[in-house]
Amino acid sequence: MRKWSLASRLLIGQLAFILCLSAGLSWALYVQAEQHSYEETADRMLSVAETIAADPFVLESVTGENPSAALQPYAAEVMGSAHVDFLTIMAPDRTRFTHRNESEIGRQYIGSVDQALDGTSFTEVYTGTLGPSVRAMVPVLDSRGEVRALVAAGLTVDRVAIARDAELPGLFIIATAALAWGTLASLLLTRYLRRTTQDRRPDELAGVFAFHDAALHSLREGLLLINNDGELVLRNDQAAELLGLPDGAAEGPTDFRGLGLPEPLAELLRSGRTAVDEFHFTKDRILVINQSPAVAAGAAGAGRGRKTGEPRRLGTVTTLRDHTEVEALTGQLQSMRTLTDALQAQAHEHANRLHTVVSLIELDRPAEALEFATRDLEQSQQLADDVVSAVGEPALAALLAGKRAQARERGIDLELVLQPEPEDGTGSALLDSGELVTIVGNLVDNAMDAVQGLPDPHITVHLAVVDDGGRPGFRLCVQDSGPGVPAEARQRIFEQGFSTKASLPGTGRGFGLALVNQAVLRLGGTLQLDPTAESGGARFTVLLPLPEGAHR
Repeated sequence: MRKWSLASRLLIGQLAFILCLSAGLSWALYVQAEQHSYEETADRMLSVAETIAADPFVLESVTGENPSAALQPYAAEVMGSAHVDFLTIMAPDRTRFTHRNESEIGRQYIGSVDQALDGTSFTEVYTGTLGPSVRAMVPVLDSRGEVRALVAAGLTVDRVAIARDAELPGLFIIATAALAWGTLASLLLTRYLRRTTQDRRPDELAGVFAFHDAALHSLREGLLLINNDGELVLRNDQAAELLGLPDGAAEGPTDFRGLGLPEPLAELLRSGRTAVDEFHFTKDRILVINQSPAVAAGAAGAGRGRKTGEPRRLGTVTTLRDHTEVEALTGQLQSMRTLTDALQAQAHEHANRLHTVVSLIELDRPAEALEFATRDLEQSQQLADDVVSAVGEPALAALLAGKRAQARERGIDLELVLQPEPEDGTGSALLDSGELVTIVGNLVDNAMDAVQGLPDPHITVHLAVVDDGGRPGFRLCVQDSGPGVPAEARQRIFEQGFSTKASLPGTGRGFGLALVNQAVLRLGGTLQLDPTAESGGARFTVLLPLPEGAHR
């Protein structure tokens, strides 16, 4: 039996239960039928005895000189017409006036008479001269209420058993129908269990659930199971952490509308569509999401793994990978590439200027060569001093210097308005350098893309430490002279995947401002768009709070 599947064990158990239930039901019905037969016979005998006791002829006969001569023919006629086995009329002292066996007339009645002598009718099962019988005893009363005689009518138990046995075919039909329907229900249930459990044994199912639970909690990736109605039915702890789900969010079917997820991510999970390595943003994370349908066979045969139906969709399985750190490293790498490009541009420009100095010397114009080299050196040193004094964070200072050189290579006028940071150290160095590089780099890159190819392209970057309601804050403004943000796009400009650069499909657009917005939220700041700046174009303003009372 250990090798039997769960469905087989349940089938055997159910059949045994149904068999016992049918046997018990049959016995109960049999006992009920027997009791009913006895009660019905007792009532009929009581009716016969009461009818005889109420007949004036009986009262007149029992007070005559020879009661038996008058009553015995009368009793014989009643026994034949009423189909009773005996009808005994007797004196109060038990002396029989009538009996089926005439040799018993004049002898003592065998049975109880005390209640009848008290004037009360009763029924009983008693063994007399004809054997066990169901009998009724009724007193014969005169006009003064005195007991003048007793009437006993009865039917032998054998005759009662015949009436009881007549009901047995109906009982057999009921028991057989209950057994048949119970067996059919068990077979149907077993078939369903074989299909749903794939005819596995209980220990196999326990192992599957144990491994399922262990795998669910050991995965470093987030895992979500979603039904066909777009409701979350199961998740692991990693998924709850990545999505910021409240405790108990997956104890039952849960609608994503109430979980506070970004709309693009919630829409993906609700839709159930297939997704491969899609990037989605939450408040403080970048997630890579894969989603595929969960299907099962529409029907399974009795044998394990034999499928006879079309695949049936049960829902979707979604995996989540945290890509935040990877994107941070990618941003730092992009910053390094920016600096590399800037250094290459500076090297190229420096080579041209050095070639100019050499040419002036070859032309025997050393004074002009010295003046040109001195002026170029002063300009470069002034830019470096301004950036370093205004931006205390080295990575941000290097990024701005690189963006300045890159803009010059692209023919864009990049103006840096840098307010020197406070000497007490409450400046940009207190903020996360990686987040600052992400914010500034993406905003400046978007601005350069917006003005590229326009006449007199101009970008202004303003950085300052300001007083934000009594608390120091770091403010960054990036203003460009481009066409600005269209009115229909202003509500969606910070959404993941949305871009105003529709002419560049398939280039991964729509992530820059989403990354900026996410980084600003992580730092507890605000990001605002002013599309109607006085100089035209768009202006993005970032305000980041600085730790109060902190010093470098």
